[in-house]
Amino acid sequence: MSEKLLKVGIIAGEASGDILAAGLIKQLKKHYPNAIFEGIAGPKMQAQGCQSLFDMEELSVMGLVEVLSRIRRLLFVRKSMLKHFLANPPDVFIGVDAPDFNLGLELKLKKQGIKTVQYVSPTVWAWREKRIFKIAKATHLVLSIFPFEKQVYDNHQIPCEFVGHTMADDIAIKPDKKRARQSLQLKDDSIVLAVLPGSRKREVDTLLDVFMQSCLLLKSDIPGLKVLIPVINRQRKDQVDDYIQTHKHDLSIQVVIGHARNVMIASDAVLLASGTATLEAMLCKKNMVTAYKLSGLTYQMMKWLYKAKYFALPNVLANEKLIPELLQDDVTPQNISELLLPMLTTQKDEQQQVLISKFQTLHESLKKDADAQAAIAVANLIEQQP
Repeated sequence: MSEKLLKVGIIAGEASGDILAAGLIKQLKKHYPNAIFEGIAGPKMQAQGCQSLFDMEELSVMGLVEVLSRIRRLLFVRKSMLKHFLANPPDVFIGVDAPDFNLGLELKLKKQGIKTVQYVSPTVWAWREKRIFKIAKATHLVLSIFPFEKQVYDNHQIPCEFVGHTMADDIAIKPDKKRARQSLQLKDDSIVLAVLPGSRKREVDTLLDVFMQSCLLLKSDIPGLKVLIPVINRQRKDQVDDYIQTHKHDLSIQVVIGHARNVMIASDAVLLASGTATLEAMLCKKNMVTAYKLSGLTYQMMKWLYKAKYFALPNVLANEKLIPELLQDDVTPQNISELLLPMLTTQKDEQQQVLISKFQTLHESLKKDADAQAAIAVANLIEQQP
C-alpha cells in the first residue's frame, strides 16, 4: 500500500467497460488509498468515486458507418479529454475497451511522457490486424481478458498481461437458478425467455421488434411463455416501454432496469444482441441465440475486413460453434424461434449437458481474479522507473 497521491485518468465507452473499470478502480484503491480517478465513467465507476467529465453514452457507438454521423462530437470529446489530461497530467491513463476512441488519446499522452494502459485488447485477431503496431506505439501495457490474445502480443514483443474477466470471478461455476427465480418472483415451473436487445439505442431500435416477433411465434407452441427484458438504464427502459405500448403484443413481458445476470440465470434460454452479454450468458451456463444487424454499408465492409470464423464470444473462445449466431438477413423471427424452441422445451437432454460442460471449462479459463490481477499490473507499471 502506498500513501502517495496518485492521479489516474480512465475512460470507458460502454456498460461492459464500466464493469471492468469499476472493479479495477476498487482494487487500485487498495494499493493507493489516496488515488484520484477522473475521465469518462459509467455509473459503476462513479459509484467507486470516479469523476466523469462527459456522459459515457457519448461514446456508445457501434459500426463503421454509424460512427461517421457522430464523428464531430466524438472528436470534440476526445480533444477536450486530451486538453484536460495535458493540463492535469495523470500518473497513468487507462483506456478501457473503446479502442477507436482511446488509442488515439493514448498515443498523444504517451508522447508527452504519460504512462498508458489499454484494458481489453482490440480484436486484432479478427480484423484490422495491423492495428497492433499502433497499439505498440500508443501503450506501455495491454491488459487482455481472453487467454489466446497474449500470444499475439508476445509474438510482437508488446507488453501484455492476461488478467481474465471480472465476470468470470463474480458468477458461480454452477449458478443457482432457483434462487434467481425467487429474487424475481418467478414460479419454478414457468418457461422463461430472457431477451436482451442491446445496451445502445440503435441496437434496441434494430433488434427489439424482430425479437418480439420471434417471441410471438414461440408463444404459439409455448402458451405460458414469460419474457423478461433487462435493460441497462432508464433511457433504454423508456425506449422498450414505448415499443410495448405502441405494439401491444399479446405476450407476458416484464421489463426491469439492471439485474441482467439474475434474469439470465433465472431463464430457460436467452435471446440477445451479440456482444459482451453473450459472454455473460455463457458464464451463467445458458443456451442462447445471438443476433446482430449492421447498416448495409457497414455489413459489406465487415464482410471484407472480418477474418475470424465466428463473431459470438462463446464461439470465438471455444473456436467452435457452441451457440447459434445470426447476422443481417438471417435475423428473422422464423429463424430465431426455430432455434429457441428446442432450448426452451428440452433443457435436460444430453446435448445440453455437453454444452454446459464446455461452458464450465471456458469459465474456468477466464476465472483469474481479474480485478486484482489488473490492479497489480497497473501498479507495477506505475512504480517502474522511466
